[in-house]
Amino acid sequence: MKYLHTMIRVNDVDAALDFFVGKLGMIETRRKEDEKGRYTLIFLVADQDLDQSKVERAPELELTYNWDNDAAYGGGRNFGHLAYTVKNIYETCQKLMDEGVVINRPPRDGRMAFVRSPDGISLELLQEGEALAPAEPWLSMENTGSW
Repeated sequence: MKYLHTMIRVNDVDAALDFFVGKLGMIETRRKEDEKGRYTLIFLVADQDLDQSKVERAPELELTYNWDNDAAYGGGRNFGHLAYTVKNIYETCQKLMDEGVVINRPPRDGRMAFVRSPDGISLELLQEGEALAPAEPWLSMENTGSW
């Protein structure tokens, strides 16, 4: 058995791509539009996972957009969360905050933070390797909303 991807449904392709590609730096690897089924599939990988020299595909995030869905998808946290490692948790969180993303669970421990996508999907950001030393302003930040 091999892990392939995680699929999440999105209500707004542009908002989802702005978040995952524009703000998190993920890379779109392929896209499929199905006129008959009336949906679009967009596959993304984390920038560190993309190595063209490898035969094996990196784990992917599949964004599914159903063209005729008028209702917002609720309960994005029902399946849990997506998790990604980052090179510097503080720099990543600061960049996201500067881009207008709410840090729901700040990285007070220098190791873990949570944010949400525009569709309410919870993302866990983990410091690659050892935790960074606790530092301000993160150490004093309170949680915001749910994560």
